[in-house]
Amino acid sequence: MSQRQIYLENLKSLSDQMIAIQAPIRILDSIKWPSEWRQSFFDSGMRSLPKADAQYYQSIPLDFNPDTKQQEFRDLKKAIRKKLGKQDALGKLLTSTTDQYIQVTEMLKARGKKDFGKYSVELYGSAQDHLFGDKRSLLEVGEQLCSIFSQPAAQHIAFAQPKDYDASGAVAILQKRLNRYFTAGELKVILSDGIVSDAAAGGDTIKMNSRARFSERDLRVLEVHEGWVHVGTTLNGRRQPYASWLSVGSPRIAAIQEGLALLMETLTFSSFPFRARRVSDRVSAIHAAEQGGDFVEVFHHLRDRGLPDGDAYTTTQRVFRGGMVQGSSVFTKDLSYVKGFVENVNFIRSAIGAGLPELIPMLFLGKITLEDIPVLYEAYLEGIVEPPRYLPEMFRDLNGLYVWFGFSNGLSLVDMKRVQKHYRKTFQQITPVCPLEMAPARIGGIDLDPLP
Repeated sequence: MSQRQIYLENLKSLSDQMIAIQAPIRILDSIKWPSEWRQSFFDSGMRSLPKADAQYYQSIPLDFNPDTKQQEFRDLKKAIRKKLGKQDALGKLLTSTTDQYIQVTEMLKARGKKDFGKYSVELYGSAQDHLFGDKRSLLEVGEQLCSIFSQPAAQHIAFAQPKDYDASGAVAILQKRLNRYFTAGELKVILSDGIVSDAAAGGDTIKMNSRARFSERDLRVLEVHEGWVHVGTTLNGRRQPYASWLSVGSPRIAAIQEGLALLMETLTFSSFPFRARRVSDRVSAIHAAEQGGDFVEVFHHLRDRGLPDGDAYTTTQRVFRGGMVQGSSVFTKDLSYVKGFVENVNFIRSAIGAGLPELIPMLFLGKITLEDIPVLYEAYLEGIVEPPRYLPEMFRDLNGLYVWFGFSNGLSLVDMKRVQKHYRKTFQQITPVCPLEMAPARIGGIDLDPLP
């Protein structure tokens, strides 16, 4: 057997071991809140702290022994260095993922305690963090986006879409659409009673909340966000002959995954201003909680920013799950959306500017970070890594994407303040009535009322 064959067999074996060891670790399942807490909070006049303390989290047993699991990861790290070498590039990626899972187990051991927030910041970051190569913090970027998506024009074009589909009907429609993108049978859309959001992807499955109803717009978003990105990258990772660990994601890949999903919503014109604003509000909520705001204070902070009560509760719950409802120790994963969106866009623009657009499809290779791409691209050239099978059309033929980002780069040089000042004078006499083709009064025979 050649040295290359030995190396590839070792890489495959170690990758498979990684997948097996991390399998029982389910972060969100370990910090979920019961649905009845929502009603209890509103029954209290929105003034009582949810009962999410360390004792409550102890009542949610982990499906593994944290100390035993950490030792398994440490043993795997030693095996990686021994079999692949301390300086092997792919081995370093595998080791970084191993280190992350060790931190994850520490974070879950600290559920409901101060250290939970410390480990969350180490894994997902803080609202005070800065973007790669940028002087602005995530909070500053989030506030800028919130301002954009809160402008009068965003409300002006908004119109209600009827929630025509119950969960069962939505499951059937989404399954049919995604069967056109994936090989039939590779992805399952199912009903679930155990998720907080309306829908969530896990592995090769999209779960739909059995209590939710869905609009056509909701289904378009789920198709590209959960389907094309989250499930698509999982299945692409599973098709790797040797680097099979690319099918599972530690926290290090969260920002790129969520940012890419948000970018796909944007490129397919599936998103809408209120949804886009929601991700920036999460940054503000995390910042307020990191600064010591408790659950009630952060909830009312979001209400004051204009969020409806239900959305304010959901966002606040996402921030405080696993941490301390008294504040300071919180779950910072939701920074991933804004951070990942900006960094994915910056990566694409930089790859085009550097004359390396061929790197862009690597975003869909599996569960990766941007820093992984140079190493994985070299492994692709060496025949170790397979290119992504499931790839949205605009990433398969990069001409349109190149033009889109090319114009974006060019227009960024325009002084928009001066331009807007010019057009405001032109628009002064226009009555602000939204055209019918933009805000139809009827869809599918149903009368629509504009959003308040």
